Amino acid sequence: MPSPPPYLSIVSPVYCAEHTLPELVHRLEDSLAGAALSYEIILVDDGSPTPDWPIITELASHNERIRGLRLSRNFGQHHAITAGLTDAQGEWVVVMDCDLQDQPEEILRLLTKAQDGYKAVLARRGQRTDSFLTIWVARIFYRILGYLTGQPQDPEVGNFGIYHRQLIDTVLRLPESTRYFPTMVRWAGFRQTSISVPHGINGRPPSYTFSRRFQLGLDILLSNSDKPLRLTVFFGLFLALGAFALGLVMLVRAFLGQIVVLGYASLIVSISFFSGIIITVLGIVGLYVGKTFEGVRNRPLYVVAETTP
Repeated sequence: MPSPPPYLSIVSPVYCAEHTLPELVHRLEDSLAGAALSYEIILVDDGSPTPDWPIITELASHNERIRGLRLSRNFGQHHAITAGLTDAQGEWVVVMDCDLQDQPEEILRLLTKAQDGYKAVLARRGQRTDSFLTIWVARIFYRILGYLTGQPQDPEVGNFGIYHRQLIDTVLRLPESTRYFPTMVRWAGFRQTSISVPHGINGRPPSYTFSRRFQLGLDILLSNSDKPLRLTVFFGLFLALGAFALGLVMLVRAFLGQIVVLGYASLIVSISFFSGIIITVLGIVGLYVGKTFEGVRNRPLYVVAETTP
């Protein structure tokens, strides 16, 4: 007879975490030891270049609550989260990073808050331990992203939170190949809230560099909003009106005899400017076409190469 599913599933994508994994599991066990609930820990190795998988298999061999998935290559954090969510069986699912900035001791607080009738309780990092530059770059990044996507983005809220099975099943039904877990949670709706939690310190440099954040933001934008296309339409109309007004001015000046020698410099500048605008618009449209092509190929979101016994 199969054992009943656990009440709580903890999903953590793993990348370059060979030094934090044992402590992560130890702190999870300590923080949940006093709670009379069944749980499982799902660690997803996202093609890590460091020896994370041997550590995961070793931990799983000594703890039946731990299950490990190893993806065939690095698919990205949010694809790894999707793999863990697909494997999770619990009524409630916790998603957290493996670097200990998301502290396991806050899980029971999140679960207690969820009992007030919420389908999702997000952890809001009120006092972040990142550098001043990292914090402000994140705030600017999420402000721009929120404007372009039309969805408010909170830089203090990441993946860490607790989510009901109904919400997780809704997220897993979303077919898009570009995955960004926080945006998908917000789209799913249901009753959600957030609580402030302390931000842990791990001493490691952030894995998300500016270029990776920019690429992630571009993918999210192209997958969730057509505002750049609409902005180019308004910008084109603005340029057309400006060109029409300039043409009227030049026509009046020609009738008044104020234009004696036509200049080539202004003509070359105008051609270069409008050519740049045309190429930019075509580039934006091309990005959307590329994302559409990526979606219609219908490739799997991830490939699991190996699981723990």
